[in-house]
Amino acid sequence: MLLAVLAFITACSPSDKPILSPTSFSPTSTPQIDITSSVSTNTSPPTPLTCLTQPGRVEVGKLESTNPPQEYRIYLPPCYDEQTDKRYPVLYLLHGQTYNSDQWIRLGAVDVLDQLILSGASQPFIIVFPNDRYWVGPIANGFGERLTDALVPFIDETYRTIPNRSHRAIGGLSRGSGWALRLGLTRTDLFSVIGLHSLAVFQQDGSKIEQWTENIPSSSRPTIFMDSGDGDPEVDMALSVVDIFTQNSIPLEWHLYTGAHTEEYWHAHLAEYIGWYASQWNQP
Repeated sequence: MLLAVLAFITACSPSDKPILSPTSFSPTSTPQIDITSSVSTNTSPPTPLTCLTQPGRVEVGKLESTNPPQEYRIYLPPCYDEQTDKRYPVLYLLHGQTYNSDQWIRLGAVDVLDQLILSGASQPFIIVFPNDRYWVGPIANGFGERLTDALVPFIDETYRTIPNRSHRAIGGLSRGSGWALRLGLTRTDLFSVIGLHSLAVFQQDGSKIEQWTENIPSSSRPTIFMDSGDGDPEVDMALSVVDIFTQNSIPLEWHLYTGAHTEEYWHAHLAEYIGWYASQWNQP
Protein backbone atom coordinates (compact mmCIF):
# COMPACT_ATOMS: atom_id res chain seq x y z
CA MET A 1 0.00 0.00 0.00
CA LEU A 2 2.86 2.39 0.87
CA LEU A 3 4.48 1.79 -2.54
CA ALA A 4 1.18 2.56 -4.23
CA VAL A 5 0.84 5.81 -2.30
CA LEU A 6 4.39 6.77 -3.19
CA ALA A 7 3.86 6.06 -6.85
CA PHE A 8 0.78 8.30 -6.83
CA ILE A 9 2.11 11.30 -4.93
CA THR A 10 5.69 11.22 -6.05
CA ALA A 11 7.14 14.42 -7.41
CA CYS A 12 7.42 15.01 -11.11
CA SER A 13 10.23 13.76 -13.33
CA PRO A 14 13.66 15.42 -13.61
CA SER A 15 12.40 17.49 -16.51
CA ASP A 16 9.35 19.00 -14.79
CA LYS A 17 10.25 19.85 -11.19
CA PRO A 18 8.79 23.07 -9.72
CA ILE A 19 10.07 25.89 -11.94
CA LEU A 20 11.49 28.83 -10.01
CA SER A 21 12.63 32.05 -11.59
CA PRO A 22 16.41 32.60 -11.26
CA THR A 23 15.69 36.24 -10.42
CA SER A 24 12.98 35.59 -7.84
CA PHE A 25 15.10 36.33 -4.79
CA SER A 26 18.24 38.30 -4.02
CA PRO A 27 19.49 38.00 -0.42
CA THR A 28 20.33 41.37 1.08
CA SER A 29 22.20 40.02 4.11
CA THR A 30 24.12 37.00 5.31
CA PRO A 31 21.93 34.51 7.23
CA GLN A 32 22.44 35.17 10.93
CA ILE A 33 23.76 32.37 13.07
CA ASP A 34 24.01 31.88 16.81
CA ILE A 35 27.70 31.06 17.18
CA THR A 36 27.37 30.15 20.86
CA SER A 37 24.72 27.49 20.41
CA SER A 38 25.00 26.21 16.85
CA VAL A 39 27.78 23.65 16.67
CA SER A 40 30.92 24.42 18.61
CA THR A 41 32.36 22.66 21.62
CA ASN A 42 35.98 23.45 20.76
CA THR A 43 37.74 25.15 23.67
CA SER A 44 41.27 24.98 22.26
CA PRO A 45 43.22 28.25 22.26
CA PRO A 46 43.06 30.11 18.94
CA THR A 47 45.80 29.44 16.43
CA PRO A 48 48.15 32.34 15.75
CA LEU A 49 47.84 31.81 11.98
CA THR A 50 46.88 35.11 10.35
CA CYS A 51 44.97 33.20 7.66
CA LEU A 52 42.30 32.49 10.27
CA THR A 53 41.29 36.13 10.06
CA GLN A 54 40.52 35.82 6.35
CA PRO A 55 37.59 34.06 4.62
CA GLY A 56 37.95 31.03 2.43
CA ARG A 57 37.73 31.25 -1.35
CA VAL A 58 35.62 29.82 -4.16
CA GLU A 59 37.19 28.43 -7.33
CA VAL A 60 35.51 27.46 -10.59
CA GLY A 61 36.49 24.22 -12.32
CA LYS A 62 35.51 21.80 -15.06
CA LEU A 63 36.08 18.06 -15.36
CA GLU A 64 36.78 17.55 -19.08
CA SER A 65 36.84 13.75 -18.96
CA THR A 66 33.04 13.47 -18.72
CA ASN A 67 30.48 13.94 -21.49
CA PRO A 68 29.36 16.65 -21.15
CA PRO A 69 32.19 18.20 -19.10
CA GLN A 70 31.15 18.43 -15.47
CA GLU A 71 31.38 21.99 -14.20
CA TYR A 72 31.65 22.82 -10.51
CA ARG A 73 32.48 25.46 -7.97
CA ILE A 74 34.47 24.59 -4.88
CA TYR A 75 34.84 26.36 -1.55
CA LEU A 76 38.27 26.01 0.09
CA PRO A 77 38.28 27.05 3.76
CA PRO A 78 40.55 29.55 5.49
CA CYS A 79 44.20 28.42 5.76
CA TYR A 80 43.80 25.80 3.01
CA ASP A 81 46.92 27.12 1.25
CA GLU A 82 48.95 27.66 4.43
CA GLN A 83 48.25 24.33 6.18
CA THR A 84 49.40 22.07 3.39
CA ASP A 85 49.49 18.94 5.56
CA LYS A 86 45.84 19.25 6.59
CA ARG A 87 42.99 17.29 4.97
CA TYR A 88 39.30 18.15 5.12
CA PRO A 89 35.80 16.64 5.13
CA VAL A 90 33.83 17.48 1.99
CA LEU A 91 30.19 18.37 1.41
CA TYR A 92 28.52 18.19 -2.01
CA LEU A 93 25.64 20.71 -2.28
CA LEU A 94 23.28 20.43 -5.25
CA HIS A 95 21.20 23.30 -6.57
CA GLY A 96 17.61 23.48 -7.80
CA GLN A 97 16.21 23.36 -11.32
CA THR A 98 16.55 26.55 -13.44
CA TYR A 99 19.48 27.59 -11.26
CA ASN A 100 23.20 26.79 -11.42
CA SER A 101 26.12 26.01 -9.16
CA ASP A 102 26.20 29.49 -7.64
CA GLN A 103 22.75 29.18 -6.02
CA TRP A 104 23.94 27.96 -2.64
CA ILE A 105 26.72 30.58 -2.65
CA ARG A 106 24.29 33.36 -3.53
CA LEU A 107 21.94 32.25 -0.74
CA GLY A 108 24.81 32.60 1.76
CA ALA A 109 26.31 29.13 2.33
CA VAL A 110 29.92 30.28 2.00
CA ASP A 111 29.39 33.34 4.19
CA VAL A 112 27.82 31.24 6.94
CA LEU A 113 30.59 28.64 6.89
CA ASP A 114 33.25 31.36 6.95
CA GLN A 115 31.59 32.76 10.07
CA LEU A 116 31.56 29.37 11.75
CA ILE A 117 35.18 28.56 10.93
CA LEU A 118 36.63 31.97 11.76
CA SER A 119 34.77 32.05 15.09
CA GLY A 120 36.02 28.57 16.01
CA ALA A 121 32.49 27.15 15.97
CA SER A 122 33.25 24.66 13.20
CA GLN A 123 36.24 22.75 12.00
CA PRO A 124 37.03 23.66 8.38
CA PHE A 125 35.61 21.64 5.54
CA ILE A 126 35.36 21.84 1.76
CA ILE A 127 32.11 22.37 -0.16
CA VAL A 128 31.69 21.29 -3.79
CA PHE A 129 28.85 22.84 -5.81
CA PRO A 130 28.36 20.69 -8.95
CA ASN A 131 26.54 22.28 -11.86
CA ASP A 132 23.43 20.40 -13.03
CA ARG A 133 22.59 22.36 -16.17
CA TYR A 134 20.82 19.67 -18.23
CA TRP A 135 17.26 18.83 -17.15
CA VAL A 136 15.93 16.58 -19.93
CA GLY A 137 17.11 13.51 -21.82
CA PRO A 138 19.97 11.05 -21.27
CA ILE A 139 22.47 13.79 -20.44
CA ALA A 140 20.24 14.94 -17.58
CA ASN A 141 19.85 11.43 -16.22
CA GLY A 142 23.62 10.93 -16.40
CA PHE A 143 24.35 13.67 -13.87
CA GLY A 144 24.32 11.27 -10.93
CA GLU A 145 26.85 8.95 -12.53
CA ARG A 146 29.08 11.87 -13.50
CA LEU A 147 29.04 13.00 -9.89
CA THR A 148 29.68 9.68 -8.15
CA ASP A 149 31.97 8.00 -10.69
CA ALA A 150 33.94 10.95 -11.99
CA LEU A 151 33.63 14.12 -9.92
CA VAL A 152 34.03 12.57 -6.46
CA PRO A 153 37.27 10.72 -7.39
CA PHE A 154 38.55 13.83 -9.17
CA ILE A 155 37.91 16.05 -6.16
CA ASP A 156 39.64 13.53 -3.86
CA GLU A 157 42.67 13.41 -6.17
CA THR A 158 42.88 17.16 -6.79
CA TYR A 159 42.07 18.63 -3.39
CA ARG A 160 43.08 17.62 0.13
CA THR A 161 39.89 15.85 1.17
CA ILE A 162 39.55 13.04 3.68
CA PRO A 163 38.53 10.46 1.07
CA ASN A 164 36.12 8.21 2.94
CA ARG A 165 32.36 8.03 3.49
CA SER A 166 32.58 9.15 7.12
CA HIS A 167 33.91 12.50 5.97
CA ARG A 168 31.75 12.94 2.88
CA ALA A 169 28.20 14.37 2.78
CA ILE A 170 25.68 15.19 0.07
CA GLY A 171 22.76 17.59 0.24
CA GLY A 172 20.48 19.52 -2.02
CA LEU A 173 17.44 21.71 -2.31
CA SER A 174 14.44 21.06 -4.58
CA ARG A 175 15.67 19.09 -7.62
CA GLY A 176 19.08 18.89 -5.94
CA SER A 177 17.49 17.13 -2.98
CA GLY A 178 16.02 14.58 -5.40
CA TRP A 179 19.55 13.77 -6.54
CA ALA A 180 20.84 13.78 -2.94
CA LEU A 181 18.12 11.28 -2.00
CA ARG A 182 18.89 8.93 -4.88
CA LEU A 183 22.67 9.08 -4.59
CA GLY A 184 22.73 9.17 -0.81
CA LEU A 185 20.60 6.04 -0.44
CA THR A 186 22.13 4.04 -3.30
CA ARG A 187 25.78 5.01 -2.71
CA THR A 188 26.22 4.64 1.01
CA ASP A 189 29.76 3.53 0.22
CA LEU A 190 30.41 7.18 -0.66
CA PHE A 191 28.16 9.24 1.63
CA SER A 192 27.38 8.96 5.34
CA VAL A 193 25.43 12.22 5.69
CA ILE A 194 22.45 13.39 3.60
CA GLY A 195 20.59 16.71 3.61
CA LEU A 196 17.17 16.92 1.94
CA HIS A 197 15.87 20.48 1.83
CA SER A 198 12.39 20.90 0.27
CA LEU A 199 12.61 17.36 -1.08
CA ALA A 200 11.41 16.92 -4.68
CA VAL A 201 11.54 13.23 -5.57
CA PHE A 202 12.03 12.21 -9.20
CA GLN A 203 8.96 10.47 -10.58
CA GLN A 204 10.78 7.24 -11.35
CA ASP A 205 12.25 7.10 -7.84
CA GLY A 206 9.07 7.25 -5.76
CA SER A 207 8.40 3.51 -5.79
CA LYS A 208 12.07 2.68 -5.13
CA ILE A 209 12.74 4.58 -1.92
CA GLU A 210 11.47 1.91 0.44
CA GLN A 211 13.58 -0.80 -1.20
CA TRP A 212 16.65 1.43 -1.31
CA THR A 213 16.25 2.11 2.40
CA GLU A 214 15.70 -1.54 3.31
CA ASN A 215 18.82 -2.54 1.37
CA ILE A 216 21.14 -0.36 3.45
CA PRO A 217 23.18 -2.45 5.93
CA SER A 218 22.70 -1.34 9.51
CA SER A 219 26.39 -0.44 9.72
CA SER A 220 26.05 1.94 6.74
CA ARG A 221 22.86 3.81 7.63
CA PRO A 222 23.35 7.48 6.81
CA THR A 223 22.44 10.36 9.09
CA ILE A 224 19.75 12.48 7.43
CA PHE A 225 18.36 16.00 7.84
CA MET A 226 15.03 16.80 6.17
CA ASP A 227 12.94 19.94 6.14
CA SER A 228 10.01 21.29 4.16
CA GLY A 229 7.63 24.20 4.22
CA ASP A 230 4.00 23.55 5.05
CA GLY A 231 3.06 25.31 1.81
CA ASP A 232 5.42 23.26 -0.35
CA PRO A 233 3.61 21.33 -3.14
CA GLU A 234 5.96 18.38 -2.45
CA VAL A 235 5.29 18.19 1.30
CA ASP A 236 3.04 15.10 1.15
CA MET A 237 5.79 13.14 -0.58
CA ALA A 238 8.31 14.37 1.98
CA LEU A 239 6.09 13.12 4.81
CA SER A 240 5.86 9.70 3.13
CA VAL A 241 9.66 9.53 2.92
CA VAL A 242 9.89 10.49 6.61
CA ASP A 243 7.62 7.51 7.39
CA ILE A 244 9.88 5.15 5.42
CA PHE A 245 13.00 6.38 7.19
CA THR A 246 11.33 6.09 10.59
CA GLN A 247 10.11 2.54 9.91
CA ASN A 248 13.64 1.52 8.91
CA SER A 249 15.40 3.16 11.88
CA ILE A 250 17.32 5.65 9.74
CA PRO A 251 18.83 8.41 11.92
CA LEU A 252 16.68 11.39 10.96
CA GLU A 253 16.18 15.01 11.96
CA TRP A 254 12.92 16.25 10.42
CA HIS A 255 11.44 19.75 10.44
CA LEU A 256 8.15 20.99 9.03
CA TYR A 257 8.34 24.77 8.91
CA THR A 258 6.07 27.56 7.76
CA GLY A 259 6.95 28.40 4.18
CA ALA A 260 6.87 27.45 0.52
CA HIS A 261 9.15 26.04 -2.19
CA THR A 262 11.08 29.28 -2.65
CA GLU A 263 14.50 30.83 -2.28
CA GLU A 264 13.14 33.02 0.51
CA TYR A 265 12.42 29.85 2.49
CA TRP A 266 15.89 28.34 1.87
CA HIS A 267 17.66 31.59 2.71
CA ALA A 268 15.73 31.80 5.98
CA HIS A 269 16.94 28.33 7.03
CA LEU A 270 20.40 28.32 5.46
CA ALA A 271 22.33 28.98 8.68
CA GLU A 272 20.61 25.95 10.22
CA TYR A 273 21.52 23.79 7.23
CA ILE A 274 25.21 24.69 7.23
CA GLY A 275 25.39 24.46 11.02
CA TRP A 276 23.93 20.96 10.89
CA TYR A 277 26.44 19.78 8.28
CA ALA A 278 29.25 21.28 10.33
CA SER A 279 28.05 19.48 13.46
CA GLN A 280 28.53 16.09 11.77
CA TRP A 281 32.31 16.54 11.86
CA ASN A 282 32.93 18.74 14.88
CA GLN A 283 34.90 17.07 17.64
CA PRO A 284 34.11 17.68 21.33
